[in-house]
Order: sequence, then C-alpha cells, then structure tokens
Amino acid sequence: MKLIIEQIEELEFITEAKETGEKDHYIHGVFLQANKKNKNGRVYPMNIMEQEVKRYMNEIVKNNRAFGELGHPAGPQINLDRVSHMITELKRDGDNFIGKAKLTDTPMGNIAKGLLKSGANLGVSSRGLGSLKERDGIMEVQDDFHLATAADIVADPSAPNAFVKGIMEGAEWVYDASSDSWYQEKLHESRKQMKRMRMDEMEQGKFGIYESFIKSLSAKSKLI
Repeated sequence: MKLIIEQIEELEFITEAKETGEKDHYIHGVFLQANKKNKNGRVYPMNIMEQEVKRYMNEIVKNNRAFGELGHPAGPQINLDRVSHMITELKRDGDNFIGKAKLTDTPMGNIAKGLLKSGANLGVSSRGLGSLKERDGIMEVQDDFHLATAADIVADPSAPNAFVKGIMEGAEWVYDASSDSWYQEKLHESRKQMKRMRMDEMEQGKFGIYESFIKSLSAKSKLI
C-alpha cells in the first residue's frame, strides 16, 4: 500500500490545570477531513474515513497507543524516541474530525511545548496507508485505508516538500502480521529473490540483489 500523508495548517494550543496545580498541555484542531478534495488532490469518502477512525479509536486511542511525532518521519512506523504527543480524542464535526492530543513529557514533547508557548505556528500531518483510484480526475482513497497516526506535529503544513512526496509517498509498504510492523515492498521483493537464488548463481557475480537486500535491511532498522 502507498503511504498517504495529509497536512492541515491550523492548530490550537490549550493548557488545562489539574487539581494538583500541575498543568497539562494539548493541541486541538482539525486532524482529518473527508468528502472534499484536499491540497494533494485526494478525496477521502466519509464512509471510509469514519470506519477507519472508529477502528483507530477503539484499537489505538482507547488503549493509550495513539502516538504522534514531531516532524516528518520516514515511514508508517511510530518511532518512540520521536514521540511528542498522544492523541486522546477524535470527534466528527461535519466533514471534519476534530482531534485533541496531549503533549508528552518527552524530549520531542517538550520541544513542541516550548515552540507552541513561544507562539510558533505549527500544524498537523496525518499518516495512513492505502490504495488510490482515479475518478473524474480526482484520486479517491479506497476502503483498504489504514490510519497510522491521526496527527504528527509539523512546521511546514502548507508546503509539503519533495522528500515527502517523492520518497515517503512513492514507496509501497507491506504489513508483517508476525512482527506487527510495516516494511517497504523493495525489501520484501529482495528477500524473495534471495530465496530463489542458487549458490552457483551467486558465484557467477549476481551479488547485486544481496547488496540491495542489505541496504534495505539497514533502512528498515532505521524506521523501526
């Protein structure tokens, strides 16, 4: 499946006081949108988005596993060393899903907190995987859509760069149920080719696949 990234510009910073006198800090705003063509030329049908948000809420949010990162990660996996917040709410409001996320007491969470306290203009970026189908000149997200995170915190929500478009969204991703993780299709194909190779073929100089395989493993280890 393709990695699909959407970005939304407006983000509200909220501080809530607890009975102990301590304060919790949150981000709040539109995290997801459906039924409208976005800046990337894609449309998420409401029935597909609503169904996936329901799964995400029941399986991820309610189990306190709905993490988001600060900045653009390189794939669909959640990198725990870059977690800055935890999504606590997602509520439908018309064609939008309004989200709320608590900033965590982690290095990235404290950086995000400091930026927001200083008046930085930040936005959110959702990450999902799925297939696309063109209809009347618009790319429509299909019913295999899987939400990886409802919101990462980003500094450039209005200008997704070439790295995001060409590298992150250009790769095919495959889910490995045994390890509960996603990896790039290139790695999967390299493994299959390696299994089919005979030792005499390797001796004849066909080490290109092996080299590619090792590079893919290295890339995968950086994502997880």
